[in-house]
Amino acid sequence: MKELIIVKPEKCVGCNSCVRTCPAPEANITKMLEDGRFVTTVNPDRCIACGECVRNCSHGARDYIDDTEEALAAVRKEKLIILATPAIKSTFPDKWKGILNWFRKQGQLIYDVSFGADICTWAHLRAIQNNTVGNVVTQPCAAIVKYVETYQPKLLKNLSPIHSPIMCAVVYIKKYLQRQNKIIVLSPCIAKKNEFMETGLVDYNVTFQKLEEFFEKNHVVIPPDYAGEFKYDFEGEQGQVGAIYPRPGGLRDNLWLHDPDLNITTSEGVHKVYPELDLYASLPENKHPRVFDVLSCEFGCNVGAGTGSKKTVFDVMETMREVEKEAKSRRKTSGGLFRGAEDKLFKRFDEELQLGDFTRKYLPAIPTPVPTDKQLDPIFESMGKHTEADKHYDCHACGYRSCRDMAIAIFRGLNTSDNCVVHAKSVLIARHSALMNQHEKMANINAKCKDLFDKLDQDVDNIVGSMGSISESTNATEDRAKVVHDLLSKVITFCSSNDKLDENGLKTLVTILEKTAAAFHDLNDNVKSTNENTEKVNAHVDDIRKLAASINETLKESEKK
Repeated sequence: MKELIIVKPEKCVGCNSCVRTCPAPEANITKMLEDGRFVTTVNPDRCIACGECVRNCSHGARDYIDDTEEALAAVRKEKLIILATPAIKSTFPDKWKGILNWFRKQGQLIYDVSFGADICTWAHLRAIQNNTVGNVVTQPCAAIVKYVETYQPKLLKNLSPIHSPIMCAVVYIKKYLQRQNKIIVLSPCIAKKNEFMETGLVDYNVTFQKLEEFFEKNHVVIPPDYAGEFKYDFEGEQGQVGAIYPRPGGLRDNLWLHDPDLNITTSEGVHKVYPELDLYASLPENKHPRVFDVLSCEFGCNVGAGTGSKKTVFDVMETMREVEKEAKSRRKTSGGLFRGAEDKLFKRFDEELQLGDFTRKYLPAIPTPVPTDKQLDPIFESMGKHTEADKHYDCHACGYRSCRDMAIAIFRGLNTSDNCVVHAKSVLIARHSALMNQHEKMANINAKCKDLFDKLDQDVDNIVGSMGSISESTNATEDRAKVVHDLLSKVITFCSSNDKLDENGLKTLVTILEKTAAAFHDLNDNVKSTNENTEKVNAHVDDIRKLAASINETLKESEKK
């Protein structure tokens, strides 16, 4: 499929809003980047292009693609058919005629989709009356069709084979009016491009939002028209009550206008209609209404994802009421407005149209297998969910409706366990606990290192003191050595000058030798003191070596921890 919804990764903050609002369970792919950011991209093969993610992304990370640029380029080159859907009136209540007039001035042919909506109503009524269809799910909404084809193919037997209003108009123009020009549809819907590609009947989907952006960029000014009239001079016929199709229950109200007894149930809005389609698929046929009229957008096509409209539902519905009044004023019946009166337009359809021309077939996708509980067990484990209570935590922070849906998405490669809040919390708690343990161990190591450094500091002080003592002893030893040297020199000189010693000489010699002996004794004491201090220094050095080794081992232990 063509990529319709696009992502701007640089703007994605990983808030999961797109996943949360998306009704298509396999349309989003969430991955964690190398920088730790989570970015959610689109899987175009499983996306239904409903546009809810575009509407709900508050960061501007989601946008969509239509055919506006190519279509407006073609407008400058050739004559095309412009099909205006009735939602143009509620989207541009005072400019819709000016927009159509601008296209007409470019030489284009303008047709009304409301007329195709009238054909669509007629075709449904005749198919129901002839019992050529069973209980049907309506299909004017292209997002609904894509959802059934992709996620509920068993409902294809119920999906109405009658073409949408746009396609009924296209078939009528091509087959019954014999117009073969290329066709531009001015629509409120992103998903219509899928319908156009599947049927091959429409060339360009131009959404109101992108058309308005084109006008602004190219300085095209559309003059306002405040008259409030909803009649326009189209090339073909202007539709009648088919003009109210864009509002919730529009198809239902058209059917009831002709057959008030029809059993019709309606559903609108992504958070309601898709779960109810799933419920419909699970029910037996006898529980189905005759017609299940469904729309993806909560307030109908009038506020479709391609309108860019900021109008309130009250503004839109007020416009639709005026459109309905004008449309009913142009409706003609053979028996007045009484119940059972024959609609003259539908009588003409009976005479001119072939029901089979306004039917289509669908392209079911291959469903993705649902993993078994056994296959999901390791996924739950990776998410930190070990008990049944864990597996049903269902906080919805990931964007999915349940933990099981998230686990299935992870199994299919559409998400990652790291995006699970419970898993992220458990990881954070574990890391916090580990950090607390490491902090406690580091505190103990720091205390031990402090004690060792205190002792090291004391040993250094001791060494400094011992070195001072050694220095003093060395100086004293040097002095004593000089004294001894001088005394011995005197002994030698005395002995050399006295061949014979008398009593006085002997006394003198003895005195010199006593002084020498005393000097030798002091010298010996100084040397001994020096040796003792040296031993102390050596001992302190050994202690320092041991302390250094102990500190080294402590730091190695810290690194390991």
